[in-house]
Amino acid sequence: MTQEELLPQIYKKDDRAFTLLYDMYSKSLFSVIHNLIRDTEEAEDVLQETFVKIWKNIDSYNESKGRFYTWILNIARNTSIDKLRSKGYNNSQKNLSSDNFVHLLDDSNKLTNRIDTIGIREFVKKLKPKCIQIIDLLFFKGYTQQEASEELGIPLGTVKTQNRNCINDLRNFLKV
Repeated sequence: MTQEELLPQIYKKDDRAFTLLYDMYSKSLFSVIHNLIRDTEEAEDVLQETFVKIWKNIDSYNESKGRFYTWILNIARNTSIDKLRSKGYNNSQKNLSSDNFVHLLDDSNKLTNRIDTIGIREFVKKLKPKCIQIIDLLFFKGYTQQEASEELGIPLGTVKTQNRNCINDLRNFLKV
């Protein structure tokens, strides 16, 4: 079943459609979630929460505003960020063993490899270094635009403009 055939069934809250939706997108959404939340168990919980939100909020999806995959990807990303910022999650992370920090040294977690897991590595490599830095902070590390502004030491308006321009550049690369 294609996405175009699946969407009407999801709107009707067909249980079979939900199973197909999960089968189609769970692996790619889990990759994105796990890149933000390093704990596999927590990432699995966030994935479940993401699919519940997709199911409950399907009526708010507007095809004219963007692709379905982009919409569910944003739900997954935002749910992950909400989890990272939650008080309960932060308290559970206070006394971590050093094993939880090995990923900081692991080469497989560099920006280019994380991007490759969702299949756009070659496109992002074509962007200007400043764009790669902004996309890394905003989309892969979960920074807000304000936080990225502070991290990069540039005005908030500049971050917003550069982000918009970088996304447009990426869209143009993807159209080719």
